[in-house]
Amino acid sequence: MEEEVVEDCCVTQLIDANGSFNVEGLDNFMKKVKLINCGLSYAIVAIMGPQSSGKSTLLNHLFHTNFREMDAYKGRIQTTKGIWIANCVGIQPFTIAMDLEGTDGRERGQDDTTFEKQSALFALAISDIVLINMWCHDIGREHAANRPLLKTVFQVMMRLFSPRKTTLLFVIRDKTKTPLELLEPVLREDIQKIWVEVPKPQAHKNTPLSDFFNVEITALSSYEEKEENFKEEVAQLRQRFFHSISPGGLAGDRSGVVPASGFSFSAQQIWKVIKENKDLDLPAHKIMVATVRCEEIANEKLSRLISDEGWLELEDAVQAGPVLGFGKKLSSVLEMYFSEYDMETIYYDEGVRNAKRQQLVSKALQFVHPAYTTMLGHLHYNALESFKTRLEQALHKGEGFAASVRTFTHSCMLEFDHDCADAAISQANWDASEFRDKLCRDIDAHASSVCSAKLSEIIAIYEKQLTLALNEPVESLLEAGRRDTWASIRKLLKRETEVVVSDFSTTIGGFELKQTTVDSMVQKLRDYAINLVRKKAREDAGKVLILMKDRFSTVFKQDNDSMPRVWTGKEDIRAITKDACSASLRLLSVLAAIRLSENPDKIENVLFSSLMDGAGAVPSSQDRSVKASTDPLASSTWEEVSPTDTLITPVQCKSLWRQFKAETEYSVTQAISAQEAHRKSNNWLPPPWAILAMIFLGFNEFMLLLRNPLYLMVLFIFFLLSKALWVQMDIPREFKNSTVAGLLSISSRFLPTFMNLLRRLAEEAQGHPTPEAPRPPYSSASQSFRNQTPQPNPVSNSIPESSVSSDISFSDSGVDYSSPNLIHRRTTNIQEELS
Repeated sequence: MEEEVVEDCCVTQLIDANGSFNVEGLDNFMKKVKLINCGLSYAIVAIMGPQSSGKSTLLNHLFHTNFREMDAYKGRIQTTKGIWIANCVGIQPFTIAMDLEGTDGRERGQDDTTFEKQSALFALAISDIVLINMWCHDIGREHAANRPLLKTVFQVMMRLFSPRKTTLLFVIRDKTKTPLELLEPVLREDIQKIWVEVPKPQAHKNTPLSDFFNVEITALSSYEEKEENFKEEVAQLRQRFFHSISPGGLAGDRSGVVPASGFSFSAQQIWKVIKENKDLDLPAHKIMVATVRCEEIANEKLSRLISDEGWLELEDAVQAGPVLGFGKKLSSVLEMYFSEYDMETIYYDEGVRNAKRQQLVSKALQFVHPAYTTMLGHLHYNALESFKTRLEQALHKGEGFAASVRTFTHSCMLEFDHDCADAAISQANWDASEFRDKLCRDIDAHASSVCSAKLSEIIAIYEKQLTLALNEPVESLLEAGRRDTWASIRKLLKRETEVVVSDFSTTIGGFELKQTTVDSMVQKLRDYAINLVRKKAREDAGKVLILMKDRFSTVFKQDNDSMPRVWTGKEDIRAITKDACSASLRLLSVLAAIRLSENPDKIENVLFSSLMDGAGAVPSSQDRSVKASTDPLASSTWEEVSPTDTLITPVQCKSLWRQFKAETEYSVTQAISAQEAHRKSNNWLPPPWAILAMIFLGFNEFMLLLRNPLYLMVLFIFFLLSKALWVQMDIPREFKNSTVAGLLSISSRFLPTFMNLLRRLAEEAQGHPTPEAPRPPYSSASQSFRNQTPQPNPVSNSIPESSVSSDISFSDSGVDYSSPNLIHRRTTNIQEELS
């Protein structure tokens, strides 16, 4: 394919002789002449005419182009093959000259008119002005050379659906002396005849020629014979092409003009349709060109947006955190490319242009939407964290929870809305309500979480306060086991609970909870207090036997002044034992059931009547059967006490009492033994009757001593020696435990002590006193006797019940005395040891 580029005109072959479209050549032509920047301000002028009629010569002189011209010296041969284009130099607006291959050329033959029709149709489809180059002598001739050309033009015009109005400028060459005013009517008449003869579609059967064409006629002198005149006339004709597209200019209808940026694609598609021998729908073609070009431009803008440095920097920044002025920055980038699109597509069909713009906007916004979403995510996170921080600080300062939540929610939502407005993109109507709603939900969820946590902390504090206020006092009251124990516990429980509930209600006032919620929480605190008492009561009920033994030991072993009892023989062990058992039994009755209500019960009466007031005699079998049938403790429930409040059932009470009696009997036995030992230690003197008998029977001897002073002196000396021995041997201590033990100890120590006393007296008489010798140890017999004295056993239940016999015995119904030979048995044991 030939291509010739000349300075300023850029002559280029558009379609070669074989009908091949030079796409690359056209693109280069458009770049060089900068046609793409012209928009709609350009015109296309085509020339048609017989072969070798001087078409190229006319265009070269008219538009200062450099089309190849015929060399007259080489003969009349075909010069222009196919279709050529060139830039019309110096013409405004921008004008393209199109030189078509001549018609009726012998090179293609008489029957090969296909390319002639195709090129004619192509020229009519894309040109604003068509020059018809014809000889002056053909005017008025039936078989003139231009007649087939006009028929071809009119026939192919019918193949254009809704064609735009084209200017046909008939250029009469080599005019004669006949004035143009006389030639023009004849030519117009010939043109009209040809129009009428051309077959037309039914829709255009009666359509006048003026609806399709603006017919203009001009005449030029012969170039070969009158060259100067020719050039002058061409120069005058050239002036008519200035501002040809302005109103009143040579160019006719401009409604179907394709914008300059789409000229290449439009020409290619038109030639493609013509080559396929299809009817050319110019309006549809215009829409198609607009569609393709607008889409190409939109894709190009989108591609540039994706790689735009400003956008990439903004995207990286928003990934790291919120960007101040995000909306303005992104809107500026988008607006730049949307504006470029509008400028480059302004001359295309408005409907197509707007549709493609919407697609461009949609794709661009879809592309940048993740960044916008990320930005809103940052704003959501910052707003939520701000709310959390402010709420925590407010609660730390002691401000009201509900008021703080309302205040900070309002302020954080206002800040979020302001930041969302700053992040909004002017080209999009994106709704941030989804993020706003999520922020509201998250704030509410966090507030609820904090509220629950704070309320849990407050409840824990007041539960601890209740624990401190109730645990030890309730335990002390229960272990005291008085008649008014449960009344005191109820009073304590009510007082402490009301104090805590009042403080709790005041504390949670700032949370502004519903009254039902407050009532529920208060009730939980009350239940917690009740459960504390119940728990403590169950704990003490689990160790009731230990508590009963402690109470028994306290009452039995201590007097009213809480001083340890000394069993001197004056104490009423029976009464003391009964008081200790009563105190223990009362403790059992206190711990038998929980009495948080003021409903009376008969537990204490039943226990005392069954375990303390009954007779001690062993009933007969018949009595036992009657008693079993009426035994109030032969049950697993208490009257007027619910099972949930029962801690120790009647049957369990009876069993515990038996065990209690078995484990406390040894303490009573020890007390009786100690009392008996004390009594015997204080009775070492003879009985009063013996003393009276001695005085009566020894009256004579007494009188003898009074009459004889020597006897009295001997008696006095004997008294002194006896007194010394009494003090030296500490005889009262020896007889403290028992008489037998005392005698044994004195008999073993008498002689050594007496000899020691005489020795000391002798030494004092000589003036050489000696230190007092240490007292000899107790005799083995005395020591073994003391070892036989029973000692208290800390493990009470280690002594079988049958191994201890005392003068006080227990029964299921009380405390009774019996008369065992305890002292006799112990004396016998000691004598057996001595033997």
